[in-house]
Formats: sequence, structure tokens, C-alpha cells
Amino acid sequence: MDYYQQMAPYILPHLKDRPQSMNRFPNGIEGQNFYQKDAADETPAWIATESIFSKSTDKNIEYLVCNDKASLAYLNNLGCIELNPWTSKISDIECPTYMVLDLDPSENNNFDDVIEVALVVKEVLDDAKVKGYPKTSGSSGMHIYVPMGNKYPFAQVKDFAHLLMQLVQTRIPELTTLERSLKKRDKGKIYLDYLQNRRGQTLASVYSLRPRKEGTISMSLEWYEVKKGLKPTDFTIFNALDRVKEKGDLFKPVLGRGANILQAIKRLEKL
Repeated sequence: MDYYQQMAPYILPHLKDRPQSMNRFPNGIEGQNFYQKDAADETPAWIATESIFSKSTDKNIEYLVCNDKASLAYLNNLGCIELNPWTSKISDIECPTYMVLDLDPSENNNFDDVIEVALVVKEVLDDAKVKGYPKTSGSSGMHIYVPMGNKYPFAQVKDFAHLLMQLVQTRIPELTTLERSLKKRDKGKIYLDYLQNRRGQTLASVYSLRPRKEGTISMSLEWYEVKKGLKPTDFTIFNALDRVKEKGDLFKPVLGRGANILQAIKRLEKL
């Protein structure tokens, strides 16, 4: 709670006006965790909520929305060690703010493998003249965010992400896969997950603490830092705040003006 209260000026802009999918650890990281979307009946009136229809359950879900430090403390007190916001805001719920390219390694991959793939992702984005912003997941993978500016619906953003990941896979096939099924997936390859761009999907927010014994943080990176030797454990609850105070919010541009998908595709077609 102390970490989040101090990190609030940096993390709240990435949580504000976004539904939260709560991953609760009421008995700590060694205890049983569970996911919760619906706000409980005893939720205080001062906590913002938003009712959103779910096609899968055919009913409205009352999501908590974390807009201030008090709400942040409330979520932490429920056992939310990590914070998982939607990629869209309640003001434009059907159009995501950003696209997520999720690099999900197998147990047989090391983080140097993840870095190698991330740099190929950057090559593809550079070819499309689209800016991507990397962060560690705080676990074993890496996320690369591309601003979308709430200009496109989820389906179009997902399809664009799929196209980009296909191009990445063709450039580094020995280390990547687009196979979603764990049973069919090659055990030594990194899954290029573009499906995180579906409506209602969530990932740990930038600057979110992860429920791991090392106290790792999902940390924003500059591209020059994405090189072999980097480790997720380089960024923890003990040093993250000092780093962000020094560098500022490297992820702020993710919330800004979005890429032009059509122009990006035209550039890629010319290659």
C-alpha cells in the first residue's frame, strides 16, 4: 500500500476511468488468489463504478474504477497486489487507448530470448513507422504498447496486432509461435499473443507490483535498455519509485495520439 501511495502520481493516469479486473490475494502471494470483476454489495459509495454489459455472461458487470489514491488503497486492501485495467476507458469503452503486443515465453525460454524477439517487434514497428513502448511484465515476459488514441474498435486493433505478430513470426520463426493452444504449442518458443487486444482483456498495468516473491514491478523501458542481460528482477518494489522519479513516466505517450493503422499497413505492403 505504501508503494502504491507513493507511485500514485505515475500510475493513476494509467488507471483512471478504466474498469478494473481484480486479481485478489487476501492471504498474500502464498495463499489462494481469485479473480473478481463485479463490485461487492459493501463497496463504499465513494468508489467509482461502471456498469458494462458482458456478452459471455449475458448480464451487466459492475466494475470498480480506480481514479484516486483512496480508491487505490481500497483495491490494495482487498488484496489486489497487481492492478489490471482495461485497454479502453469508460468514456469510449469500445475503442482501446492502445494496442498490446504480449511476448509470452515458455518455461524453456530465458529472458534473453524475450529480448531478442522484442527487438524484432521493434524492427517491424519501425518499418510501419509506428512507435512502440516496451515494459517488462514483471513476470517472465515483455509487453510492447502502441498508442491507438481510441480511434479504432477492438476488432480492428486486434487484427492489426495479428498482422504485426505474423510479420514478427516470419522474421524469427525459430523462436516464436502464434499457436494459442498450450497442448499444441512448441515448448521452446515464445507465444506472440495478439489476443490481449480483445474487449475486456486485461494485463498488469505499467508500474504495477506483481505477486512474486522478488517483489517485481512491471516497468517501463527505453528501447536502448532492451538488450541482453536485462532481467525482470532488475525492477522491484525497492527501487522502482526512485527510477520513475529520475526518468519520469516513460509510458505517458501511450495515452496520447494514436497510430494510423491504414497508413502503417500501406508502408508494410511496400516492403
